[in-house]
Amino acid sequence: MRNGTYTAKRRAGQEWRNTSGAYGYSSDSGNAFSRNRNTVRFSGNGKLGKLAIFGTFFMMVFLLGFFYVSQSAKATSYDYEISAIESEISELEAKKEDLAVERARLTSIATSNSSKVAAAMEDAHAEGYAE
Repeated sequence: MRNGTYTAKRRAGQEWRNTSGAYGYSSDSGNAFSRNRNTVRFSGNGKLGKLAIFGTFFMMVFLLGFFYVSQSAKATSYDYEISAIESEISELEAKKEDLAVERARLTSIATSNSSKVAAAMEDAHAEGYAE
């Protein structure tokens, strides 16, 4: 068990690093190591150069352009599919109309053959040609 005494790890007079990054010695323990106060500031030396910034910018512009072109090409391919389906629909509607006419013709021939009036008629013969 501990003996109950507290030993500070940061004592006045120890070496510390100030906010500008330089090392120094603290003579005032209250200022250098107080609660909720940073004693070290990060100074990033890894800044991007102008060439890297321009390269990143143009890469982003290129990617946005690429996505735009791919989406417009996808829309165009959908237009081709839609026009092919519409032409198939119009062909099928034309065939439906032709079949309706053919059904009406066949139905009229069948009804005329079974009628009493048509059975009483004579068959037509070609008697001659006009001169």
